[in-house]
Amino acid sequence: MRTLKRLTYLALAGFFLFGAWLVYHVNTAVQLPVVPYEFSIKPGSSLKSIATQLTDAGILRDAWSFVLLSRVTGVASSVKAGDYEIAANISPLQLLERITKGDINQSEIRFTEGWTFSQLRQTLDEHPALRHDTVNLTDLEILRLIGATETAAEGLFFPDTYFFARGSSDAAILKRAYHVMRNHLDNAWAGRAADLPLADPYQALILASIVEKETGRESDRSMVAGVFINRLRSSMLLQTDPTVIYGLGNKFDGNLRKKDLLTDQEYNTYTRRGLPPTPIALPGLASILAVLNPAKTDALYFVAKGNGESHFSRHLIDHNRAVSKYQKR
Repeated sequence: MRTLKRLTYLALAGFFLFGAWLVYHVNTAVQLPVVPYEFSIKPGSSLKSIATQLTDAGILRDAWSFVLLSRVTGVASSVKAGDYEIAANISPLQLLERITKGDINQSEIRFTEGWTFSQLRQTLDEHPALRHDTVNLTDLEILRLIGATETAAEGLFFPDTYFFARGSSDAAILKRAYHVMRNHLDNAWAGRAADLPLADPYQALILASIVEKETGRESDRSMVAGVFINRLRSSMLLQTDPTVIYGLGNKFDGNLRKKDLLTDQEYNTYTRRGLPPTPIALPGLASILAVLNPAKTDALYFVAKGNGESHFSRHLIDHNRAVSKYQKR
């Protein structure tokens, strides 16, 4: 009986000593090899592999106590992938809190208003922090991968800055940008002005992409949209150069010629009435809102002044005078 009690006391003493050591161990800061110290946790990494990685780097004294700590605290499955930066000496407990809260250094990528999908894809392909899962896919294959139902990718992705953890898939970025655009477009469509000559949100997206390419100054955006809305209502040709340029594709050398305006193709709004079949660029939210709530104007024409602004006219004779004044001087 005495032997059993002694063993029990020894076991309890050992348990408390181990507990005290563990508490001291996990709360004692380790010396970083360099300050600041940067490391990455790849998606799908196990806690054991992460602990081994940090032990080999000199951040942890040993891997097993870190794994044990994570299990005792119940956060073993909560580690977040990403890029981390440690600016000062840190204890294992503090480190565990950092990587389970996801206190990471995020990478970013910017999609700009007026870009084509080709420009967007090139930016994705060249970003060093992304995993390039779409690089060998066609546009249609990308749309199916992200769950989009459209058949043309142009204009479907909202231009904005997107933050992500290093090693994220480029498909995940595209999916986010697609859904952001859908949400903005649906909300704007719900608040649209009455009696617009637009059948659905996709037509609004097409016209918004044209307004995006035609607008030099924010103050003109609603008026430019108003002119195009008036032309659609009157069954007039839109006669907008950016659609012709888009249709020319790689054939466009920077100089739009008269023969280009006269040669029929599906994006030539000088030879075909109505909207082109798809957007021609990424429209921003301002262009979408301008199209769905355009300025109330009787203008049917506009011409660039050369300083970023546009001159608007109701009658063709006035428009021709403005062209002579601003374009032919």
